Amino acid sequence: MLFERVKPLEHIIESAERKGLKRQLGAFDLTMLGIGAIIGTGIFVLTSVAAEKAGPGMMFSFVLAGFVCALTALVYSEIAAIVPVAGSAYTYSYAVFGELTAWMVGWALILEYAVAAAAVAVGWSGYINGFLHEIGYGLPLVLTAGPYDTIVLRSGAGMGATSSGGFNLLAFLISLFVTVLLIIGTSKSARFTAVLVVVKIVALTAFIVLAVPAVSAANFDPLLPNGWGTPFSGVGILGAAASIFFAYIGFDAVSTAAEETVNPNRNVPIGLIGSLTICTLFYLVVAYAAVGAVGAQPGGELSQSREPLAYVLRAVGYPATGNWVASAAIIALPSVVLMMIYGQTRVLFTMSRDGLMPGVFSRVHERFHTPHVVTGVTGIAVALFAAMFPVGMLADISNSGTLFAFFTVAMGVMILRRRDPALHRPFKTPMIGIVGPMAAAGCVLLFFSLGWETIRLFLYWAAIGLFIYFGYARRHSLLRER
Repeated sequence: MLFERVKPLEHIIESAERKGLKRQLGAFDLTMLGIGAIIGTGIFVLTSVAAEKAGPGMMFSFVLAGFVCALTALVYSEIAAIVPVAGSAYTYSYAVFGELTAWMVGWALILEYAVAAAAVAVGWSGYINGFLHEIGYGLPLVLTAGPYDTIVLRSGAGMGATSSGGFNLLAFLISLFVTVLLIIGTSKSARFTAVLVVVKIVALTAFIVLAVPAVSAANFDPLLPNGWGTPFSGVGILGAAASIFFAYIGFDAVSTAAEETVNPNRNVPIGLIGSLTICTLFYLVVAYAAVGAVGAQPGGELSQSREPLAYVLRAVGYPATGNWVASAAIIALPSVVLMMIYGQTRVLFTMSRDGLMPGVFSRVHERFHTPHVVTGVTGIAVALFAAMFPVGMLADISNSGTLFAFFTVAMGVMILRRRDPALHRPFKTPMIGIVGPMAAAGCVLLFFSLGWETIRLFLYWAAIGLFIYFGYARRHSLLRER
């Protein structure tokens, strides 16, 4: 039987207490960690991608993606309060669906966290490499992109000439720097992230204050140049929503910190819903200001910009502030890399504790109280991916793993409500009969709106995961004799 290994909730909590992590994070820490994970590449970079796919209608895409995430956050809050341990959707799936589904969710979360961390690192390197070039300290081109990336050469090589990269040095180094921070300690990482969160909020606030007065109704016409789009098309409102879903996925990282949270029954829901609410409000206002100030038609300058927010401010007469916003992105994006690697290590830590990953992954450092081995391994892997591959290749598939995990959690909470209605629930999702199905349906809709190519890559990844499960994980599981 494939689905006979269901791990009781009592067993999950007991194993966490026996070999657990130090509880040291509060509601404010979690909210800052959530904002740090959410606000990043999505709003600083993917605004231009959304404009190319949906035009001014990208505002609806932000609403749609945010709405699906809000529903999922409510569901996550219930299960995270019931099972306040590390592992996120992986742990929840183990308790509801059993080991095989839990493994597949954990395998998919590698796409959400590790691959996304590498994508953000590459996006950050693009900002910092551009900045260094402007001040005359640019690195050789071969060190600014990976071998699978394409560099557009500047004057001297002919207009439009391209070349393959070699090794993205700065993306590699920022990934290792963040890894060291995480090994040193979670509380130190949280303080570092809180500082960067302030930088990002100040930058976005400055953008809103300067761009909103420049809004013109003419820039919203036509509002939907590509229409609403259809599943598999990858364009229109749906296509843009599926892409910019990347801008929201960091909130899940809050739930992975449950085992290191003081009073998680109260603080995890606050961190989840609080960080998502703050970020969604910022996203909507920023999207409105960007579209209204300069327009956002497909093929236009905003849709082609690699630093869209800075471009908008320069276009409306604030070049110095535009440069400052670009600098803020350079300073702040490492916090997103930090939270993505953080989330990945906690998932692998829990899988190791269950026997599905090598036992060395669940070792905790005696001094720093962090899972230093799995953090180091994950950080090195992320650094190598960031050094080798382009941001588009890394980011496209990340959403597929995330949406699969979110769908599984939504279904799990609904099943648990029916299976064990008397279970103590410190936080209950309101109107679960409506919120749960809508969250699941929203995840399915966005998944199929990613396009066939991304779905195909996800299926390949899932097939590899099944091979590893039956070849290694199933035979080493702690539940193999149960």
